Amino acid sequence: MAVKQTAGRDQLGEFAPKFAELNDDVLFGEVWSREDALSLRDRSLETIVSLMSQGLIDSSFEYHLATAKKNGITKTEIAEIVTHAAFYMGWPKAWAVFRMAKEIWADENVEENDKENAIPTNDKGRAEYERTLMFPIGNPNDGFAQFFIGQSYLAPVSTEQMPMFNVTFEPGCRNNWHIHHADKGGGQILICVGGRGWYQEWGKPARELHPGDVVNIPAGVKHWHGAASDSWFSHLAIEVEGENTSNEWLEPVDDDQYKAL
Repeated sequence: MAVKQTAGRDQLGEFAPKFAELNDDVLFGEVWSREDALSLRDRSLETIVSLMSQGLIDSSFEYHLATAKKNGITKTEIAEIVTHAAFYMGWPKAWAVFRMAKEIWADENVEENDKENAIPTNDKGRAEYERTLMFPIGNPNDGFAQFFIGQSYLAPVSTEQMPMFNVTFEPGCRNNWHIHHADKGGGQILICVGGRGWYQEWGKPARELHPGDVVNIPAGVKHWHGAASDSWFSHLAIEVEGENTSNEWLEPVDDDQYKAL
């Protein structure tokens, strides 16, 4: 059912009363209300294509995008509509539309047409993130779950010569403070391969990590590492050979300290 429109009278009632009347009562009151002839969803589709083809991408267009979402057009559909129309109306116009559409459909985690076969949001986020990596995420890191806040994953990359694992953290996940001990040698090397994360040594500022960053952790240094609160994060963990090596797991990272990063 079409919503009664008052924008014309609200904005132009005194300056152009006839235009306001036609806008509110005829265009929206009569034309948009004829759902027996054309559904609101289809009227929204036709309207946004017509407006964006003319380059009329302003606040009124943003309103029609939001209305299209309310009328049932999904994120997948709007992306396909704009992509298709781009070949006829021009690439710059499509870019402008996508900037608006991304904001309006930002909270849509599962498209209406895919609900029956949809996977949980966390799993969907993992699948999307994994496609950006050259290493697998692996399985839940259950063996060390007691030493992590949040969900982490572990995938062996090499178990010969020098053990190497890909460790992945969901957003907000981090491990406890810990120390790699060794009588000689030892320690750990982290090579960041995806997302955004943090590394911190006791008594020092946290260091933000991005793909390509390398962290050398000497034996005996108290530290922690993990994902940023709003990003997945992956690093290769390489155990440096040493004598009488061991790991000492300590207290969790303080929540307030982490949130302040």
